[in-house]
Amino acid sequence: MADLCHWRHAYLFDHVGRRLFQNPEKIIGAHVGAGATVMDLGCGMGFFSIAAAEIVGDAGKVISVDLQQEILDVLIKRAQKKGVAERIEAFHCSEDHIGAHKDVDFAVAMWSVHEMPDQKRFFEQVAAALATGGKFLIAEPRFHVTGNDMKKSIEICKQIGLRLADKPHIGLSHAALLIKE
Repeated sequence: MADLCHWRHAYLFDHVGRRLFQNPEKIIGAHVGAGATVMDLGCGMGFFSIAAAEIVGDAGKVISVDLQQEILDVLIKRAQKKGVAERIEAFHCSEDHIGAHKDVDFAVAMWSVHEMPDQKRFFEQVAAALATGGKFLIAEPRFHVTGNDMKKSIEICKQIGLRLADKPHIGLSHAALLIKE
């Protein structure tokens, strides 16, 4: 496992300029709408979670999962300022367990898979959380993760029953969209 990004460094990834190459409304909105359940894995301070909460509306839910409680605390404060905190469930996970979530329509792991100590176990838990037909978007930073490493991650996902549906373009990233059938 690569070193876990310290929670204070998360401020570097959560800024207005990032929207120029990773627009969370477009990325999430391409896959879900009002009433959906979204899981943001390695959610950071809410860059994708807050956008997802706005998209899913009052009838939807966002499960924001992170290993660092400090990050979740910042996320909730930001969500309160945006008026979407009631749609977000902040879940403090452990290194080897993301929690027993069910019927997730869309899961996203943005620049976080390379930090997982056991990718296969992580992907199995995500697959278990997804509803049938649920989508899982993985994006890894090109400057930190090689194309071969991304291929290995996709192969693990295929081995556990997720089908590769697309390799979408996400700025500065290797990306894969998988579906649970």
